[in-house]
Amino acid sequence: MPVTRCKWGETMRKLYLAGWVFVMLAAVLGLSRTGDATGASHVYTRPHVEPGLAPSAMGAELQWFQAMRPHCNAVEVETRHKWNPAPAGTTAAGYSAACFALAGRIDRARAILDGLEGEAQWRAAGVVFGVGHPVADAGDDLAAGPIMELVVEYWPNHYMALYHAGMARYGSGDLDRAGHYLERFLEHYDQDDGFTGNARSVLGQLRSARGVL
Repeated sequence: MPVTRCKWGETMRKLYLAGWVFVMLAAVLGLSRTGDATGASHVYTRPHVEPGLAPSAMGAELQWFQAMRPHCNAVEVETRHKWNPAPAGTTAAGYSAACFALAGRIDRARAILDGLEGEAQWRAAGVVFGVGHPVADAGDDLAAGPIMELVVEYWPNHYMALYHAGMARYGSGDLDRAGHYLERFLEHYDQDDGFTGNARSVLGQLRSARGVL
């Protein structure tokens, strides 16, 4: 019996690590590019990562972020970045921005993204989304809202960021901004699922509150 519990614990540990790697790498490996009516040249698609990716396959950027993650808070984030700067490159810049965003330092995160050029900005914003998305998926849209709005600044048609930004604004009582984000979400998302149903329900409530049929 003790051997069975040990094997079960080891299996769960491996599944947890694989899941964490999936979340972190999703934003980088799951990007596709197409055109749309808004003029944006990139559209968020659900990522695919090969199952069973070992921690040893992680790049230096992700390893840096995993070491930095416990310090992504308002007290430590600036000092830790000085002690242990992010590696060079777009992905590392995205993780650095995500760390500041998690600490509530949205302006600092925005400055990092602004320092990038061209496609590097939206690609790094995708990394920020990959870090912030688990917070939103856990049901805390209010906490994730500012992070999602930051993503939308650099990736305007990122439908899941639009959805969570809209739900966060709705939860905070900012109905106009909620409607703005959720309408844009429905423009870019065509799946008939819970996300669509929630967005339509909220928009229906907003229209009723405004007396619009």
